[in-house]
Amino acid sequence: MMNILRKDPGLPTDSFYEVRAGFSDGPKTNFRIKAGKTLSEKRWRASFSDEGCIDISKCLGRIYRGGVHPSIRGEVWEILLGCYDHKSTFQEREQIRQRRREQYAELKESCKKMFPIVGSGKFITARVITANGDLIHNPMEVLGTSPEKPSTTQSQETVVREHDKDIIQWKLALHQIGLDVVRTDRTLMFYEKQENLAKLWDILAVYAWFDKDVGYGQGMSDLCSPMIMLLEDEADAFWCFERLMRRLRGNFRCTGNTVGVETQLDNLASVTQVVDPKLHRHLEHLGGGGYLFAFRMLMVLFRRELSFGDSLYLWEMMWALEYNPELFSLYEGSETESKSDSYILKRKAIRQYGKYERANRRNRARAKPGPEPEPGSVTPLPIAVFLVASVLKDRSDKLMTEARGLDDVVKILNDISGNMDAKKTCTGAMKIHKKYLRRYESRQKRHSIM
Repeated sequence: MMNILRKDPGLPTDSFYEVRAGFSDGPKTNFRIKAGKTLSEKRWRASFSDEGCIDISKCLGRIYRGGVHPSIRGEVWEILLGCYDHKSTFQEREQIRQRRREQYAELKESCKKMFPIVGSGKFITARVITANGDLIHNPMEVLGTSPEKPSTTQSQETVVREHDKDIIQWKLALHQIGLDVVRTDRTLMFYEKQENLAKLWDILAVYAWFDKDVGYGQGMSDLCSPMIMLLEDEADAFWCFERLMRRLRGNFRCTGNTVGVETQLDNLASVTQVVDPKLHRHLEHLGGGGYLFAFRMLMVLFRRELSFGDSLYLWEMMWALEYNPELFSLYEGSETESKSDSYILKRKAIRQYGKYERANRRNRARAKPGPEPEPGSVTPLPIAVFLVASVLKDRSDKLMTEARGLDDVVKILNDISGNMDAKKTCTGAMKIHKKYLRRYESRQKRHSIM
């Protein structure tokens, strides 16, 4: 009788991702796959119409409460990230998928013509070009990864100076991509296979050429790695990663001596100043007013603080909360009628938005009755900023009493590795977001009266 009444403990999410022997000392999973809470394949399929249109409102709450079952995680992520419109049919999604696969094949072929190692099943970690365009002779031989002697034509080509600045910048990134690839998720059995390492390198190399404005930045390998594990086809994984980068590419953009993520660090400082002014003043006093200690959390979305499985759970919770059904239309530049500029939606329509996005839309509806935002309105921030704020709040007592310098701040925050609860952090972020909007509006009202 006791066995019947006992709650199902669920399966640890990391049990779906095999770890190499001898690598069991990393962050432990806290999240568990539970029947009745996690979005299962059965529940996911039940949200489809006969033609394949998805009633996403039936899934968002379930994802936030219990994540997505690993067996369907890849295809669910494609919807959450805006790869496909949730209102599209099976046939429409398949047509888009085939078109994108062809587009990726063309991109990869272009990269292969510039650097034949792309698509070869191998990758490099040595420099292949100098900053002034002088090509380094035969990097494959230097690595000892190619027993075959290169052709005379190829050898002659590799000693020619490259003059195209875009190509030079791209080739300069290839060895750094390789160095990062061999360090990414090295505890997982999946990356014992050379072909999987090469696939990750290929996708990142192609992306660096595809998005020349941003190129490649360290941390992208951590963001891309889950995509190739969840989506078998390389092209599908590439476009899923590309959609994620639509949200995050600004963090990696470098301008002079600044990195784009500094904008989010400034936003984090502003949020903390509003919701916990004492902690903000203390951090400023310690010389941490720039919040650089949170750099890694924002760049790779807590990949280092959580186990592999728990980080995926956190991501899909974030995307479910931030979900905007207009994403696909916005990304594709669709000319179909969009209601994304209408902040007051019917009840049925608003359920298609994630909880965090709904809160932002309500705030904009109050502050923006006309076509232009009012000066006092709050610019929507990514939920990741509030996740970091939630971590700071959870450690605020310790930071206030024990931190006597920035080294102490870093140490206290590093201690969350393996001890962070993704669900608790996400719930805390939503509370802080609500508090931030309320206090921000209150401050604006006081200023307007003055």
